[in-house]
Amino acid sequence: MEEYGVAVQKFEVCETVRDAEGAAQRLAPGADELVVKAQILAGGRGKGVFDTGYKGGVKVTTDPSDVGMFAGAMLGNRLVTKQTKKGGEQVTKVIVTQGFGPPRETYFAILMDREYSGPTVVASAAGGMDIEQVAASTPEKIVTVPIDIKVGLTRDCARDLALKLEFKQPDEAAEQMQKLYEMFIDVDAVQVEINPLGETKDGRVLCYDAKVNFDDNAKFRQQKIFEMEDESELDPREVIAAQHHLNYIGMDGNIGCLVNGAGLAMATMDIIQANGGMPANFLDVGGGVNERQVIEAFGILTSDEQVKSIFVNIFGGIVNCVTIAQGVTKACQEVEVKVPLVVRLQGNNVDAAKEVMRNSGLNIMSEDDMDEAAKKAVQSARL
Repeated sequence: MEEYGVAVQKFEVCETVRDAEGAAQRLAPGADELVVKAQILAGGRGKGVFDTGYKGGVKVTTDPSDVGMFAGAMLGNRLVTKQTKKGGEQVTKVIVTQGFGPPRETYFAILMDREYSGPTVVASAAGGMDIEQVAASTPEKIVTVPIDIKVGLTRDCARDLALKLEFKQPDEAAEQMQKLYEMFIDVDAVQVEINPLGETKDGRVLCYDAKVNFDDNAKFRQQKIFEMEDESELDPREVIAAQHHLNYIGMDGNIGCLVNGAGLAMATMDIIQANGGMPANFLDVGGGVNERQVIEAFGILTSDEQVKSIFVNIFGGIVNCVTIAQGVTKACQEVEVKVPLVVRLQGNNVDAAKEVMRNSGLNIMSEDDMDEAAKKAVQSARL
């Protein structure tokens, strides 16, 4: 954001209490206050609670000597927020930043919107809070403006937005909005959310907090940005899945799912729950899956100790069912699947695929009906 001339507070990222204390001394001149924030990949930090009982992953002070104390209470401890897993996330870094008193807070975001087939600005004078809550309780406070990607965010449009957001300095606010739009396009973002886009007492416009998401398909064009990704807080299974072009999300249940297609994956999780079970994951192998990916997918499923049965549910449209069957049988041999395995295959080359599984000599429960397959997976997990 700094590179694009967007106005942000001066800040330093610190890994030790000593670093934080030094940053406080350097940043205090010219600031009304200092802010210390735990750096984890989750929202809700301000209302979070550490495993030590210490409350709040965001602290504000007018006394630079407090910064070391705040950093010491955060660093090395786990912060639990509404967006983290149960045990929270380990805080290894804090950010110390300048503050300029409570600003007047607005919300400003640029999103890639399928409805408008391009960038859309979503803004509100009611910033600094959950925009979903604003949309539910006072939808009239939200402004939505589709942007012609061939034209961009014009000065007139940006100034009109600034006026609707009630900025005292609409020209300065408009300039910030245009710079944010320039960045949005240049870095192949799908979301640039500023909450709050604040206005200080003396009329300065600052981006106090931001969330930026990038288009994964533009990785080849944005290598510098993607090299910054920190995988330390990610589920290792998700990292491995991404390396093999699989879509994996861990969940709390005990039935491992391997499915092709997001829609079928959602339906599979629903039917498992309808039969009294709980899915352990969302795992979509996609339409272009090969044997090696199926084997890697089984490796991910079997690495989860809470998985008590595995349900493979494949519709062979693009994918060849034989590919899945061969992958399943080889996976059982390579990764030693020790839990019950239920496989439902339908579609392209399904009969040949069933023959592959029958001839494997492996204990695979094959089922044509999706509901019956789900029941078997649920029952097997209870044994």
